[in-house]
Amino acid sequence: MSEKINISLIGGLLAGIATSLCCTGPLILLSLGFGGAWVSNLVALKPYRPVFIVLALAALVIAYSFIYKPVSDQPCEEGKICAVPPVKRLYKGLFWGVTVLVLASIASPYLISMTYG
Repeated sequence: MSEKINISLIGGLLAGIATSLCCTGPLILLSLGFGGAWVSNLVALKPYRPVFIVLALAALVIAYSFIYKPVSDQPCEEGKICAVPPVKRLYKGLFWGVTVLVLASIASPYLISMTYG
């Protein structure tokens, strides 16, 4: 079970980061002092943004279903990792942290345009 949760959380995080590459990536690179014509090539990812959003949200839904599935449905025996309460809390914390990051990356182009006009 923990491998499935890890894969879905990592997949959601990577898709969320890919979602904001077209808009936030060039701004961050320019703010750090990196420049050049190659930075504008990151805008070429903008048509794929809806695909990355769907992938990120799908991965989060899968992770949510694994983490918050009722205990009676899960085959969890003594000695397995799912039987340890601190591990469940860790996965829940990681899930909500990744969810905040994914939602921030989805909203970042709109926040940037409102901030910088």
